[in-house]
Amino acid sequence: MVRITAYILLFLFLFSCQHGKKEKNQELNDLESIKKKGELTVLTLYSSTSYFLYRGEEMGYEYERIKQFADHYNLKTKVIVADNIKRLTEMLQKGEGDIIAYEMPIIGDAKNEWLYCGAENITHQVLIQLRKPKNEMVNDVVDLIGKDIYVEAGSKYEDRIKNLNDELGGGIHIHHIDKDTVVTEELIEMVSTGEIPYTLADNNLAQLNRTYYNNIDIHLKVSFPQRASWAVNKHSRSLAHAINQWVKENHKSDSYRSISRRYFELSKTLPASAVLSIPKGQISIYDPLFKKYAKQIDWDWRILAAQAYNESHFDTLAVSWAGARGLVQLMPRTAQAFGVSMNEITNPEKNLGAAVKSIQSLNKSLADIEDKNERIKFILAAYNGGLGHILDAMALAKKYGKNPHVWDKNVSEFILLKSNPEYFNDEVCKFGYFKGRQTVAYVHEVLRYYKIYQEKIPL
Repeated sequence: MVRITAYILLFLFLFSCQHGKKEKNQELNDLESIKKKGELTVLTLYSSTSYFLYRGEEMGYEYERIKQFADHYNLKTKVIVADNIKRLTEMLQKGEGDIIAYEMPIIGDAKNEWLYCGAENITHQVLIQLRKPKNEMVNDVVDLIGKDIYVEAGSKYEDRIKNLNDELGGGIHIHHIDKDTVVTEELIEMVSTGEIPYTLADNNLAQLNRTYYNNIDIHLKVSFPQRASWAVNKHSRSLAHAINQWVKENHKSDSYRSISRRYFELSKTLPASAVLSIPKGQISIYDPLFKKYAKQIDWDWRILAAQAYNESHFDTLAVSWAGARGLVQLMPRTAQAFGVSMNEITNPEKNLGAAVKSIQSLNKSLADIEDKNERIKFILAAYNGGLGHILDAMALAKKYGKNPHVWDKNVSEFILLKSNPEYFNDEVCKFGYFKGRQTVAYVHEVLRYYKIYQEKIPL
């Protein structure tokens, strides 16, 4: 009897220890413990709407919102990027992060696994088509019969258009695009350029891309609405409550709403400009500055002029959607790194001087590219999109048998592929998702205008 009692007591002791350990682990990621460590660990995925690196700075709609919350509590923000949603949820359940800052579909079964929190977003799929007079556009899903719809093979968009086709009794011409070469954002651009007539996308992705391509229409919903929000561990109730309360108190504030405007409303392209009329052998009033600072990097000054034109159209007060400012569009952090304050950033000489220092730094980082003219292309690309993404593309080029020191038809091809998870999740890539088409176009346009200036303006 004594022995049995001893066993029972031992069992109870071990159970209480394990239970206590479990409770301690459960509380590890709740608000008070987060405050004590002074850091919020954010789990997310790379994408154009959630999190990415641009010109060396962390950006993304979801990232900026969760950072605002962290700043409210004077917390540092540590971001951990998962490869996919499955890994994202595994990390949350194991306590490897405090919160998933990514739109998680709100479904009944998941409520037992985690707590939803933050601003609830209603997502749905929309048809991407060229903007035309209303009577020439597809305004009802029935009108899709006989139309050619292009979607990624194996995607949720393929599933939806197949189901819709069945619901309508057939007749939609569905084209499956190999996702290894083309992703949804590229299909959206292909609609904009007229290469394909239609594709599908989530409404938030469509809204973001409309800021790049203002000739597309996204009004037609083609799926049922799906609620989505952030998620925390089911034991992190005080964290969920704090986030919900913060959203409730701040969702109408200018700082909160400005994030939405930056990503989903502000145009990502410069308006057309007539500044290229070049009278009397002059490109701009800043030509003396371009000549002065080009000597520091041993460049033809007309390249700097072409770069400034593509960055700001010579508008020293220009501010991009991402916060870049001035003549050569310096990001605030870059400006600060090269000794230019926010008060000085719109000063054309200060702005250009810091830009040239940045170019000098990029030149050193890319010194392995021996051909000077070729290296200039890489420097321009790195200036536009960030050095990390260019190094990733070079690594991919080497891996797949292309020349990592040649831009056209080599590294430029892999910059384009960095919007594809198959590539940005590759082990040789360190800097994740990147919308590379803008960077490829930037390099092309700077060199195109440089050629124009060469023909019209003496050295």
